[in-house]
Amino acid sequence: MVKNLFKLRENGSNVRTEVTAGITTFLTMVYIVIVNPAILSSVGIPLDQVFMATIIAAVIGTLLMAFFANYPIAIAPGMGLNAYFATVVGAEGLSYQTIFGAVFLAGVLFILLSLTKLRETLIFAIPASLKFGITAGIGLFIAFIGLREAGFVVASEATLVTLGDLSDKTVMLALIGLLLILIFISLKIKGSLFIGMLVTGLLAYFTNQLQFDGLVDTPPMPVFFDIDIAGVFSNGLYGVVFVFLLVTLFDTTGTMIGVAEQAKLMKDGKLPRAKSALMADAVATTTGSLFGTSPSSAYIESAAGVGAGGRTGLTSLVVGLLFIMTMFFSPIINAISMVPAITAPVLIIVGCFMMEGLAKIDWKKFDEAFPAFAIILTMPLTSSIATGIAVGFITYPLMKALGGSAKSVHPLLYIFGLIFLIQMIFFPVH
Repeated sequence: MVKNLFKLRENGSNVRTEVTAGITTFLTMVYIVIVNPAILSSVGIPLDQVFMATIIAAVIGTLLMAFFANYPIAIAPGMGLNAYFATVVGAEGLSYQTIFGAVFLAGVLFILLSLTKLRETLIFAIPASLKFGITAGIGLFIAFIGLREAGFVVASEATLVTLGDLSDKTVMLALIGLLLILIFISLKIKGSLFIGMLVTGLLAYFTNQLQFDGLVDTPPMPVFFDIDIAGVFSNGLYGVVFVFLLVTLFDTTGTMIGVAEQAKLMKDGKLPRAKSALMADAVATTTGSLFGTSPSSAYIESAAGVGAGGRTGLTSLVVGLLFIMTMFFSPIINAISMVPAITAPVLIIVGCFMMEGLAKIDWKKFDEAFPAFAIILTMPLTSSIATGIAVGFITYPLMKALGGSAKSVHPLLYIFGLIFLIQMIFFPVH
C-alpha cells in the first residue's frame, strides 16, 4: 500500500531508502526545535509555547507535502524569519501577539496566492541559469553552515572568517565524521550519510560529548490563538506583512527548486504538482502563527535526505512522524542538537552534491552567467536564500534589457525584480 501511495517504483526508490532519507533529513533539521524557541522566547514568548508551535507547524506542513505533493521536502519555521520576527518585536516595541497577527495575515495571503497560478507560473518563468544558480547557492549556504557548526571556520575581525582550531575536540569529531561519510560514499554504501551520523553519534557518546539528561518527558500543552490581528491594522504594519510574505514566498520557492533539481524531480524545467507543494508551507505558516511561531518554509536541509536517496513523500512522512515523537523525547533531541559535529559533515557533503548544475550554465554568455554567479556568491555571504534570489531577480532582467534581449525575459521577472529592489532598499530583512 505504501509503495503504491507514494509511487516508489515509478520514482526508482524503496521503503528502506525513503525511511533512511527521512531520518537523515530529520536529524539535520531537528535543531529548529531548540533554536526557534530560544530566539522567539528572547522577546517574551513562553518557551514551551514556541516549542509546541514549532513542532505543530513542522508536522502539518511536512505531512501535507508528503500526501498531497509526494515530495521529499520538509517544512518547518524558517531560520532568518524568526530572527526578523524578534527584531520587529524589539525594535517596534510591539507585543509578540501583534506580530503573530502579521504572520497570520501573511499566511492567509500566501494561501490565496497558492490557489492561483502565480507561484507556479513564477517557477516556470525562472530561467535555467537562475535555477541552477539557486541550487548551487543553496548548496554553498548549506556547506557554510556545516563548516561553521563543525568549527572548521570561525569568526575573524580581520577577515570575517578564518580556519578554526583543528585540535578542538568538537572539530576533531566533525572531521572524523566527515572522513567516515566520505569513505562510505567512496565504497558506495547505501545510506552513507545516515550511517556516518550514527557512527559519529556513538563516538560522541563514548567521548562524553553527547550526554543525555533523561529520555522521555511529557509534552507541554499547546497555546492556541494567542494573536492580535486588529493590532496589525491599528499600528499600520502593512510593510511587515509584506516582508513576511515576500521573504517566505521566495525562500520556499528557491528551496523547492533547489531540492527538486537535486532530486531530479524537475520535468522540462517545471515542477509537477507545484501548487500542492507550495500550499503546504502556506498552510504551515498560517497554522504556526495561530499556535505561536514565526513563518514556515521549505527546508534546505531536505537536500540531505535527497542525498541519502529520498525521492518521494514517504521521506517527508518519516520526517513528520519523527517531529511528532520529539514532543515526547525532547531530552534526546536537545542532547543531539547540542552536538553539531554529528550533523555538520552531512551539510558539507550535500553542499557538494548541489554543485552539479553549475556545469549546465552557459558561462560564455555573461548575461546568463553573472546573475547565477551573483546568487551563488550572495546566499552564503549574507546567510539568506531570499537575498540571493533577490540579487538574481534584479540583475538578470537588467542585464538582458541592457544587452538588447529584453523580450526574452518573462514579464514576471521585471515585476519581481522591481519589487525586490524596493524591498531590499526600504524593507531590508536582517
